[in-house]
Amino acid sequence: MNQPTTERVRWTTADLELFPDNGNRYEIIDGELFVTRAPHWNHQQTCIRIGMVLETWSQATKLGRTAVTPGIIFGDNDNVIPDVVWASNERLAELLDEAGHLTAAPELVIEVLSAGIENEKRDKELKLKLYSSRGVREYWIIDWRKQQVEVYRREQGILKLAATLFKDDKLTSPILPGFTCAIASLFT
Repeated sequence: MNQPTTERVRWTTADLELFPDNGNRYEIIDGELFVTRAPHWNHQQTCIRIGMVLETWSQATKLGRTAVTPGIIFGDNDNVIPDVVWASNERLAELLDEAGHLTAAPELVIEVLSAGIENEKRDKELKLKLYSSRGVREYWIIDWRKQQVEVYRREQGILKLAATLFKDDKLTSPILPGFTCAIASLFT
């Protein structure tokens, strides 16, 4: 007896053009579609705070640029919208296509966790794997509920957990010379 085959639908970047502009966030990771609603107020505040600290540092040092919720089109099967990214000036020139979209990995990607097991799995597993395979140098996962930051750094070709920081800690990075951010300032 033949078993029915169940092939999963593989979504592409072109498919995203068909979705309505209704406030939902549509992302594709390895051909799988993820739809999320507008995040919690505290989630958005955390994004703004880390984005502002990074952009203030970037303007002072002239080393790069920060963007909040940029799309990254890695290819037809991988199209994501991280919460915040930072790219050096040199790298940014290589990343942007003629339409102004990121088409490769910036040095730093930041995701602020949204509630729910599916959201956590997406950020802590699927996006970690994607960003690692695409060459992101650092990946920060910020949990505003627990008031902590997980810092993943590229080591031997993959992103590995380097530190878990709590509200009394300070965030620094070898790719951001002189950058420092009090973790508590992200949540107050």
